[in-house]
Amino acid sequence: MADTAIHILLAEDDPNFGIVLKDYLEMHDYEVTLCKDGNQGSTAFRKGKYDLCILDVMMPEKDGFTLAREIKKLDTNVPIIFLTAKTLKEDMLEGFKIGADDYITKPFDSEVLLYKIKAVLNRKGGVTPEKAEPTEYTIGSYVLQPKLRLLHHQGHEQKLSPKEADLLLMLCQHLNDVLPREIALQRIWREDTYFTARSMDVYIAKLRKYLKEDPTVEIINIHGQGYRLCVHDHAVLQ
Repeated sequence: MADTAIHILLAEDDPNFGIVLKDYLEMHDYEVTLCKDGNQGSTAFRKGKYDLCILDVMMPEKDGFTLAREIKKLDTNVPIIFLTAKTLKEDMLEGFKIGADDYITKPFDSEVLLYKIKAVLNRKGGVTPEKAEPTEYTIGSYVLQPKLRLLHHQGHEQKLSPKEADLLLMLCQHLNDVLPREIALQRIWREDTYFTARSMDVYIAKLRKYLKEDPTVEIINIHGQGYRLCVHDHAVLQ
C-alpha cells in the first residue's frame, strides 16, 4: 500500500524477467515502478520519489551505469543495487565507484535479492520518518484511516476504494499545498496519459462528494499543476 510502502525503481530491459521480478517484489509489499530502458528510468526517477533503485547494467538507450550517475546527481543518498549477467571485476569496480550499495549476478535466487534489499535499506536507516505515515489524518471534521481505507465523519463511516484511499492520502500529505498531477498519476496509476488524467479527475470528484459535509474542507484545482486539499479556518470563511 502507498501509505507505508517502500518505493523501488526497477530498470530492466528484459520484459519477461522485469515483470516477474516486479510482481515478486510487490508480493512482498514493495511498490515497484518498472522501466524497460535507461531513458525511461531517468524520466521516472525525476518524476517520483524512490527509496531504492535496482538497475540492470546492460540496457538499450542508456546503460545502468549512466543511469546511476544521473540518479546520484539528483539524490546522492538513494541506494542502488546493480543487476548484471557479467561477472567481470572491472564492471563491479565501476559500479561501486559510481556509488552502488550492492551487486547481484544473474541468474540469482529471488530470496537473496530480498535479503540484499533489506540489508541495504537497514544500512540507510530503513524507512525514513516521512515514510512512516500516521495511522490517521484529520481533515477538518473528517478522519482518514488510510491503511483501513476508511473515512469517518460524525459517526458515519465511508469505505474507500484503493485508488480513492491512495489519492486522499497523497492530498493529506500535501495538505494546503499543491499535489502535482504527474506525481499522483505516476504513483497511483503508474502512467501519465490523457486517459489516466481523466480517471484521476473522476476520483477527485468522488472525494469532493465524500468531503462536502464540512464547508471548511475543499479540493481546489490548480490549473496546469494539480490539486490542493485545503482546510480553512472557520473564522476566515465568508
